[in-house]
Amino acid sequence: MAAVVVASNILVQYPVQGHIGGYNLADLLTWGAFTYPLAFLVNDMTNRTFGPQAARRVVFVGFLLAVIVSTVLATPRIAVASGSAFLAAQMMDVGIFHRLRAGRWWRAPVVSSLIGSALDTVIFFSLAFAAVFGILGANDAFAIETAPLFGAIPLIEVPRWVSWALGDFSVKLLIAALALVPYGFLIRLVTPWQPHTGIARG
Repeated sequence: MAAVVVASNILVQYPVQGHIGGYNLADLLTWGAFTYPLAFLVNDMTNRTFGPQAARRVVFVGFLLAVIVSTVLATPRIAVASGSAFLAAQMMDVGIFHRLRAGRWWRAPVVSSLIGSALDTVIFFSLAFAAVFGILGANDAFAIETAPLFGAIPLIEVPRWVSWALGDFSVKLLIAALALVPYGFLIRLVTPWQPHTGIARG
């Protein structure tokens, strides 16, 4: 968990360079969008296998390690934004997943990842890049510079970080959907945690 978050904190500082059609990817995505969604897979697998208390412990340990290492490898502002977003989103994910775990195997990870990803995106990108939160650290001039929405809609200009946030959220949803494949495979290999006894079914 810590490795995923630390890698994402570093990679979110690097926009994806290149163009697809009329889209300038640097105005749309950072590399962190491709790694961070794996945190939800780790969380959901822990929750499914060992229960919500174990998942919360993984979240707290991952949070502490990630913030400490990210403070060194990323900027303090990124570390604060990431830690705040991570803790809020992952704890939300744990609670929603636990409530829905008794339903169809795909429902809990889909709903919890969707809501958790939305919360994470709003908190992280606002704190990390919005000019209004400049008190947390120096503003990134490239991030707050206005540009066409998604780098391709000239009639709508927004700070570049807004397009990053929307692009990031879209990638999170895509990777969450793709992660259902390994998730579905892995839950057939592990014994689910039992909510009443805390003991795995033998």
